Amino acid sequence: MSTTDTSGTTDTSGAAEQQENLGDAGAQLSTAPIDDRAETPVIGGPTLGVIGWIRWFWRQLTSMRVALILLFMLSLGAVPGSLIPQTSVDELKAQAFKDAHKTLTPIYEKLQFFDVYSSVWFSAIYILLFVSLIGCIVPRSWQFVGQLRSRPPGAPKRLDRLPASTTWRTEAEPEQVRAAALTLLKGRRFRAHTAGNAIAAEKGYLREAGNLAFHVALIVMLVAFAWGQLFKSEGGKLIVEGDGFSNTLTQYDDFKSGSQFGIDELEPFHFRLDAFDGTYEKNGPQRGTPRTFEAKVSYSQGGADKKAVIRVNEPLKVGDSKVYLIAHGYAPVVTVRDGRGKVVFQGAVPLLPIDNNITSTGAIKVMDGYRDKDGKKEQLGFQAFFVPTFAGAGQGTMFSQFPALDFPVMALTGFHGDLRVDAGLPQNVYQLDKSKMKQFTDASGNKLAERLLPGKTMTLPDGAGSITFEKDVKEWASFQISQQPGNGLALAGAIAAIAGLTGSLFIQRRRIWVRAVRGEDGVTVVEMAGLGRSESAKLPEELGDLAVALTADAPPAPDAGPEPAPHADPEDVPEPAEEPAEDPAPSGEADK
Repeated sequence: MSTTDTSGTTDTSGAAEQQENLGDAGAQLSTAPIDDRAETPVIGGPTLGVIGWIRWFWRQLTSMRVALILLFMLSLGAVPGSLIPQTSVDELKAQAFKDAHKTLTPIYEKLQFFDVYSSVWFSAIYILLFVSLIGCIVPRSWQFVGQLRSRPPGAPKRLDRLPASTTWRTEAEPEQVRAAALTLLKGRRFRAHTAGNAIAAEKGYLREAGNLAFHVALIVMLVAFAWGQLFKSEGGKLIVEGDGFSNTLTQYDDFKSGSQFGIDELEPFHFRLDAFDGTYEKNGPQRGTPRTFEAKVSYSQGGADKKAVIRVNEPLKVGDSKVYLIAHGYAPVVTVRDGRGKVVFQGAVPLLPIDNNITSTGAIKVMDGYRDKDGKKEQLGFQAFFVPTFAGAGQGTMFSQFPALDFPVMALTGFHGDLRVDAGLPQNVYQLDKSKMKQFTDASGNKLAERLLPGKTMTLPDGAGSITFEKDVKEWASFQISQQPGNGLALAGAIAAIAGLTGSLFIQRRRIWVRAVRGEDGVTVVEMAGLGRSESAKLPEELGDLAVALTADAPPAPDAGPEPAPHADPEDVPEPAEEPAEDPAPSGEADK
């Protein structure tokens, strides 16, 4: 008994000859569209009409090649959405980018780089990819269903021309060999049946099923993304220790939602920031890197309060909403008094970090209740610059040296006049509009600015009052509250895509044929051959294993010289011109 595994490239005429010899048995083992460009006659001129061009465009759009190109373009289009601040994610950060890049901003705005995922060009790629995948998968799915319902094709004329084949003679009856082969193949989970004087079997349908599942999963992920964009809600809120938040629209600092989201769909709950814990690496190359970064909160959905800890990538889940911890900073407590000593403002003022060591800046605004020395109503504003760890006097820097509260210092510059908060225009709470304000000056006419330690007070000139940096610095945390209804569907699609891709890569679809006929000398000749979708060393191994198992019921007959040709129908006997020359040293031949 011998096994032969041949491989190599063939020209077009050889492929045509092989297709003629194999017939239906050599049909492609996948549902991929057949490339028939070689059979398409050359068109001498523009003979396509409107319908023809529409069909041509549809064939191109639904080809797997175009789908892969669109998928690549979609991933490429997401690059600016990751590198450039998006208005829908962080409007303040996007505005800061625009202010810092005056030249690039007009170009980016025309290209819609600040709103990539809702831009016209990104949506066009997205929709085309969606249509392409559906147009490609639907016909392939029907074709695959047809393959599942049909039987494996009968054996080709020349089994010895297949990539892997073996033959031997046995004294067992042909019917007995075929029955044993049918039982063996079905026991190995092949779909097998008797086709004439041979057994036809096929296995590995999960390869194409995995391929289709992968592409269906891509559609599911696209649907999940679209659903999430239409019905999502996302808002930010900065909360100082001890303060709380209720999930209503008026409580948000900023809020974005999909076009199909209704305000009444906000999850009813509230939570309070009890404390924020942050520790940092003190030594080594990673000095200042956060080690502990968590917000301890109390939350409720209408019942008793529950305790929870929110960490980075560990959000608080309340119903369909998730509360993410996204930022942290300090809120020094200050007290502002007028010239008569009356407290006109007292509280913690959140300041925004500008570097990794939480050097922070912001504004303190006294809008109501203040009167100058003449009793006239006026407004006060202070530009604040805070460092949690001061480098020390004479060091030439006002930037923090470490993110922890080791040596807090706050620098203040005072202004008086009109804050423009009643002008009807939106205003950044962390910046001062100085267009209608004057800076305080000292007795020498110099602009008033001081650095304060906790517990120290800056006295305003001409009896205008004072501002005290209290011995208390609270911490604040910024949260993102979001509802993303498509996340679960996207996760299911991602898992299905991985499972489908695994099946399409590691499962091989193959066909096995076993022919048993009586030779001219009355001895049964058994031929076995296999054909896979692609050349693989596993196919000859599997064929050899099946042949060894079959010899238990069809043992090789004692060698009686050259093997005579088996009886066959006249139409199955190849013409002498088709007989290949004998290879003096065939590749992969081995006696068993």
